Amino acid sequence: MPFDFRGSEVLITGGTSGIGLGLATRFLGAGARVVVTGRNPSRLVIADERLTNLASDVGSETDRLRLAARVSELLPNLNVVINNAGIQRRVSLAADDAPWVERQEEIDILLAGPIHLNHLLIPRLLAQDRPSMIANVSSGGAFVPQVFAPTYSACKAAIHSYTMVLREALANTSCQVVEIIPPAVQTHLGGTEPHGAPLDAFCDTVFSGLAAGRQRIGFGFTEADTFVAAEKPYEDLFRQSAERANVAGYR
Repeated sequence: MPFDFRGSEVLITGGTSGIGLGLATRFLGAGARVVVTGRNPSRLVIADERLTNLASDVGSETDRLRLAARVSELLPNLNVVINNAGIQRRVSLAADDAPWVERQEEIDILLAGPIHLNHLLIPRLLAQDRPSMIANVSSGGAFVPQVFAPTYSACKAAIHSYTMVLREALANTSCQVVEIIPPAVQTHLGGTEPHGAPLDAFCDTVFSGLAAGRQRIGFGFTEADTFVAAEKPYEDLFRQSAERANVAGYR
């Protein structure tokens, strides 16, 4: 179902740079009100001045609770949530000798953060008198694990699985659930020099897909026929499994 973002109230985590900021500017251009979050205070002041910027670490349970409360004040008619915040530790499993707290941070930001934040905000989304949307950003690495980023790949695979279940749970509501599947995009994710797909071209494609009501949005190799076709058998198996389970969903 197409989605009209005029007058929408949008929350984007990790929205002060890269993909998050790119999408934020497009939502602004469509007539939406946008709040973005970021962990780095210095980036908050250089993001688009039309945005409302909040310092928040999606990897922190305390910050997520505070963010949900603050968003209820800033965006009383919140109807779009984009879970984009992410980090990527580039280190092989065999070479990773970092303290566990450093590894846990990646898991908390990439996996615990979106799941908990959605849990906190879904009642707000369903209370609106207009359609709503949750978009979770996964990765091509969710489907083709990256040996140089093993925990990142594992978390993104989990987000893909969670997004499928979340879509099923919200199937009988007015809330759409979207999975955004980036390939490598020209951002500074992982602390590397930008490489991969052009950021603007990627964000244009994603925003067009969101407005068109697509449930799955890829780009480049994650939109290739072979990539998409490989997903289909598992989607069919999931549908059969979900029908057999017959669990309660949101209303």
